[in-house]
Amino acid sequence: MLRKPIYDDLALIRNPPKPAPATKTPQTSSPTPTDRLASQVKSARLFTHAHLAIAEDRFNSLMSTLLSHERSFTQTIASLAPPPESRERVMPGSIYVLVAAMAGSIISRNRNILLRATTPFAVGLGAAWYVLPLTMRNVGDLVWTYEERVPLVSMNHMRIRGAVEEGWRQAKVRSEATRHWTDETVREGRERLEAWTHHYHRPL
Repeated sequence: MLRKPIYDDLALIRNPPKPAPATKTPQTSSPTPTDRLASQVKSARLFTHAHLAIAEDRFNSLMSTLLSHERSFTQTIASLAPPPESRERVMPGSIYVLVAAMAGSIISRNRNILLRATTPFAVGLGAAWYVLPLTMRNVGDLVWTYEERVPLVSMNHMRIRGAVEEGWRQAKVRSEATRHWTDETVREGRERLEAWTHHYHRPL
């Protein structure tokens, strides 16, 4: 029977196994006042930056919209001017229209309030169509583009325009008929006068 050697036990007695080192558990510490202040400053900085970015975007959008409207307005005003090859000039024509409107105001000064309100506008509008026909046509086309967005307004405009054009046509027809009747009457009167003069002044 084999016997266990005693040398292993002696080695264990002389060099006993060292215990495993104990692991240190982390200890949590509360944030210091400096840490809390830094966190609050960081939050405030991020909040301010975000709102400044939003305000900057809105301002840029507003400026872009304003510039777009300004460009559109400038192009619209430029499109109202007559073409350069035409003899129509806006500046002298506008002065003539203003003088005509003032003359209409003077003429209707002693009339009722309705005539005082409408006569200068009517006279100025008529002068504008006479002096600045191309410009007024461009203005009319521009107004019509805005009226088309409102069907009721455009329908009323077409009715009024049709009535005005029909009235103008009837006035021209009556004017032509009156001029023809006047010419015929004058011609017949002249022929009768010549016949009467020839009859009573025949040599005996």
